[in-house]
Amino acid sequence: MKYGILRCWLLLSVVFLAACGNTDREAASNSAVAAASNEALAVASAAPSAAQTAASVAASAAPSAAASAKPTARPSPTPLPTPGPNEFVNPVIAQDFPDPDIVKVGDTYYAYATNAGGTNVQTAKSTDLVAWQPLGDAMPSLPQWVQPGLTWAPEVTTWDDGQTFTMYFTARDIASDKQCIGVATSNNPEGPFNGVGDKAFICQAEQGGSIDASSFLEDDGTQYVLWKNDGNCCGYPVYLYIQKVSEDGLTLEGEPTQLITNDQSWEGNLVEAPTLWKHNGKYYLLYSANSYAGADYATGWAVADTPTGPFAKPSSKPLMETDYKTGAAIGPGGQDVIVDKDGETWIAYHSWDPTATMRRMLLDELVWENGQPVVKGPDKGPQPNP
Repeated sequence: MKYGILRCWLLLSVVFLAACGNTDREAASNSAVAAASNEALAVASAAPSAAQTAASVAASAAPSAAASAKPTARPSPTPLPTPGPNEFVNPVIAQDFPDPDIVKVGDTYYAYATNAGGTNVQTAKSTDLVAWQPLGDAMPSLPQWVQPGLTWAPEVTTWDDGQTFTMYFTARDIASDKQCIGVATSNNPEGPFNGVGDKAFICQAEQGGSIDASSFLEDDGTQYVLWKNDGNCCGYPVYLYIQKVSEDGLTLEGEPTQLITNDQSWEGNLVEAPTLWKHNGKYYLLYSANSYAGADYATGWAVADTPTGPFAKPSSKPLMETDYKTGAAIGPGGQDVIVDKDGETWIAYHSWDPTATMRRMLLDELVWENGQPVVKGPDKGPQPNP
């Protein structure tokens, strides 16, 4: 019963997020919050004690007070541990840092995230993936085609060994009034990044828009961009796509290929945030699914023999999902894969904090067992440093 109450509380906290406002996707659509609200009501109806709690919380959130209401801070289900020497505990970035992307330049890692705190693109740097130093806005000036305030999921890569850094980002396209993908460049990973072109780089307006770009470099030098059509915004089917890009990453080549759609029950009405990773000759597509604003948000995977598929989903369960027992992660997603100094793979991702007011960046080791990715986490306990 205590886990059922915890589940109800987590979901109700997310519903509070809707009442209090959010800085990114909440401003664009309320559909995700509605899904979380419906699930919270279902859980409440199944557990009388949780229902009483829900009723009390709902009563305190009267419409006249909605503008000033704030989520009530609650203790974590278990005490936070103290790491020993050469250990760390999550989160590694304990502030709102959604949809993290990490790129390594020399001995330094740079992380980028969805808009928050008045910045368009958040940035931080680290030498060990654990201790992060916040930096300024990586893209303080937005292109003219962009409506400010909805800059999501930046992806930074270098196609020329660090001479130029290319950023793919999601923003509101003024012309179509949809979220679309833009591209910007800089000669410094800290920015400032400047937009390229006078219109969006990828914009499937007839499919709801395009979001969550990521990059992939094949061993033979072929370069790709992946993304999601934002169909769930408007009642359209949702797919993850891949397409070749030019040597400088600024021009699409050929035609896009559909990779996967939401065809498993846990995925809800969408898949998004693709990350393509090659391991032992196989291509692993990690992705997020379900409502980002609810505890059902999770991370899945598919595998193929080529970067363009066809991709199969060997498991009917997520790779990472909400930990209802300890609260180690709530709605884990928006992932990226990074290699540490010893060549080991790690997965960085966001998770709601216990009060459901921000999505912090977590880090867990990603290992490969019998051809399948396995995350050593989510975990609240101390872990060895990368």
